[in-house]
Amino acid sequence: MEQRAMKKLAESIRKTVKSFNKFEIECLIQLFYSLAGSSVGKVDNARLDRNTFRGVLQNIFGMTHDMLMNRVFFVFDKDGDNHVNLQEWIKGLAVFLRGTFEEKMRFCFEVYYLSGDAYISREKIFDMLKSSLFQHSPEDENEEGVKDLVEISLKKMDYDNDGKISFADFEKAVKKDGLLLEAFGPCLPDAKTCFHFETLVFKNNPPASF
Repeated sequence: MEQRAMKKLAESIRKTVKSFNKFEIECLIQLFYSLAGSSVGKVDNARLDRNTFRGVLQNIFGMTHDMLMNRVFFVFDKDGDNHVNLQEWIKGLAVFLRGTFEEKMRFCFEVYYLSGDAYISREKIFDMLKSSLFQHSPEDENEEGVKDLVEISLKKMDYDNDGKISFADFEKAVKKDGLLLEAFGPCLPDAKTCFHFETLVFKNNPPASF
């Protein structure tokens, strides 16, 4: 791995990502190329496909929810090419690890509405809650119970009573009760997981793999 290329790349990324210093960005670059099975010189070719990225979410960040792992992948994948490139990786991790409350709020909202009209609809809430509650025991599904939870969620978060949750609704609800940030399923790593990740990657400069 050529150090000059690494430093040049880190300096370039540092201009748009302020959450990490240059050393930390270099560590994240090394980890990215290790996960992608590529070398730092092949900047344009290194990408993480969905399965590799899901492995990162599962093995490094302890996520297990299939639907939400896919949604997190699509939020990281800003250009929609079905891969996460280096810039997307570092910008996404900036929110994951060190995002402000506002950034995390916007991230979670994006995960929850994912596509369409930038609203979290009744149907999307139903799908997420059903998937989250019954992912391990589909035989115990109780759709009426899920529908009740959907209505409770809307009553708590749909401030303008239009049957769906806009970002303004979501922001107001989450600022009132921080526990609602991940109301429809976990899509951010907890503080302990973030600390473990940073210790491994930044202090061990970084490990070859997890």
